Amino acid sequence: MRRVIQYIMFISLFFAGFLVLNYYVFFGMSFLLGLPMNNGFYIVMLVAALSYPVATVIERMVSNNITRIFYTAASAWMGISFYLLFFLIIYLFLSFFIKMPQTTVGIIIAVLTAIISGYSIYNSYLLKINEIEIPLSGLEEDLKAVHLSDIHIGSIRNSGYMERIVNETNKLNPDVIFITGDVVDGSARLHKHTFRAIDHLTAPVFFVTGNHETYEGLDEVFRVLKDTKLRILRNEMVEFNQIQVIGVAYSFERDHLKNTLNRLEINKDKPSILLYHLPKGLKEANEVGIGLQLSGHTHNGQMIPFNFLVKLMFPYISGLYEYKGTKLYVSQGTGTWGPPMRLGSNCEVTLIRLKPDG
Repeated sequence: MRRVIQYIMFISLFFAGFLVLNYYVFFGMSFLLGLPMNNGFYIVMLVAALSYPVATVIERMVSNNITRIFYTAASAWMGISFYLLFFLIIYLFLSFFIKMPQTTVGIIIAVLTAIISGYSIYNSYLLKINEIEIPLSGLEEDLKAVHLSDIHIGSIRNSGYMERIVNETNKLNPDVIFITGDVVDGSARLHKHTFRAIDHLTAPVFFVTGNHETYEGLDEVFRVLKDTKLRILRNEMVEFNQIQVIGVAYSFERDHLKNTLNRLEINKDKPSILLYHLPKGLKEANEVGIGLQLSGHTHNGQMIPFNFLVKLMFPYISGLYEYKGTKLYVSQGTGTWGPPMRLGSNCEVTLIRLKPDG
């Protein structure tokens, strides 16, 4: 019951904010293009504002091809409306200094939004193979690892996308696969058949949970994933090819990573890899002797200009970082959350060539 109340409160707050955004967008575009703001204006605006919250509720109750199309369109509109708002704010600022014909500005904003949104949607369905070489202290021989994160299997990306990821991963012929959270999106009910493709992965797979697994409910997530090839690590350490693989689950607890690492008996003389969803705790990882941390969560902002906001919260936003010999690699994510759009970022499958350090 508590989860239901929280869900209703979230949807209500989201609708209120999205209604304000849609009002400004519709008012601004109608003003620029000289469109009448009559009853039809308010009906269309209300439908647009309700589209994503309604689609979200429907997908949680019943999911089929029609509802998934509706959900995808509503999610895309969320991204499109943000770009319209962004350009309207730019126009508002420039209008204090430059006089421009309103109709011309309205057409320019509409065209730019259509081009950018179209490209962003197209780009979000491309999978970029990102190759990187990382030296790992204590490693005796080369190892090929594939890092996946933030796949977000749900209403927009489902079993077909999971199969595509598996196929692309197997082509890289890795020795091991690491998945750092958010395999599930939480937009639709979970079914075991959606994740069957995981069993076709040709290498051992280690997985830790992210925030979206927590939102969905860990019991439900483990129900659909427990019979797959995934080795789910829950605040524990295992050995693979003489590498200490440490998996720390996502948690709302303060100092969760630090407390978990201090509980584990990590040998500083052996090579070690930490799987942790959040790109945080590099200092704590270094203190216990971890050589490499793999994380995700940020999506590299997913869409410009949100990357600037995300970087304020997560300075380690994308790529390779180092702190006193401990490396951190942050994936841009293999899927998307919310709008099926990417601008200034890519859906990434990362091939990490681990090399002996020295």
